[in-house]
Amino acid sequence: MQSKTTPGTKQPARNNRSQAVSADLIAVVIAVTNGEPRVLTIGQAGALPSGPFELGHRSLQSGLRDWVEQQTRHPLGYIEQLYTFADRDRAANGSAQRVVSISYLALTREEQAASADKAAWRNWYDYFPWEDHRAGVPSALPDVIVPRLKAWADAADDRPMHHDRWQRAAIAFGLDGYAWNEELVLQRYELLYEAAFVEEADRRHGPDIPQSVFGRAMQADHRRILATGIARLRAKIKYRPVVFELMQPVFTLLQLQRSVEALAGRLVHKQNFRRLVEQQELVEETGAMSTDTGGRPAKLFRFRHGVLAERAVAGTKLPLSRA
Repeated sequence: MQSKTTPGTKQPARNNRSQAVSADLIAVVIAVTNGEPRVLTIGQAGALPSGPFELGHRSLQSGLRDWVEQQTRHPLGYIEQLYTFADRDRAANGSAQRVVSISYLALTREEQAASADKAAWRNWYDYFPWEDHRAGVPSALPDVIVPRLKAWADAADDRPMHHDRWQRAAIAFGLDGYAWNEELVLQRYELLYEAAFVEEADRRHGPDIPQSVFGRAMQADHRRILATGIARLRAKIKYRPVVFELMQPVFTLLQLQRSVEALAGRLVHKQNFRRLVEQQELVEETGAMSTDTGGRPAKLFRFRHGVLAERAVAGTKLPLSRA
């Protein structure tokens, strides 16, 4: 039976609410240059390339490629869908419009210069300085971040909340006997956001938050999206040979090792790393030598693409150094 509407009565504004939704496409574009992880940014390095999904776009991926090329003049190669962000409080300006962002992870090489006035490559550790452990634990962690997290946990209203806060901090930052897990990038950022230590959590107090400790801010939740992309890539290089999407066509084994270390933010054991690469037959010699090593010439290798057809799962793995 159909319900009848009394003349003059107003129906709930369902249509208006449903129309207050827009879909954005956003790209986390990663490269490794000279042993440093880089992310492609726009808006004075404060945003990731993005744009609305429009009726004229043939698909989500084609729309994403169009926006990235328009904004950065950089074509995309390998891409995969990352995550869909649709939290109700994502709009930084308090807008009532619901913005759904469909994000993608793109891997490329920083060989084509982006438009200088629109885009720039930035070291991703500019945004997450606490994530780079290649030279040991960053001093800002024990000197600034951990004491602030301890004070934040101590300020909890009750004991269970204090325990919960500190346990999450210990797991995320490798404290109280927990090991540092390089894949927990997003959990660490969101914990710092919850504690209001990063500028995005409270824009009014941004100037009081040192970038050298808590990183460079980004618009809206773009830094959260970047953290998600870094976490995905750190996990993925352990079981898929995606790192070769970031390498030049030919490379030395040391360059390959430095690229993996740059992404992981950790050192790897040189001999174990080379043994694993050779055992998995991921690379093959080119017969040429590199003289740009600053020392003895080194053999040049290339990725052996046949490995993709031979095995459904192949990875570089990360034998982390205990030194």
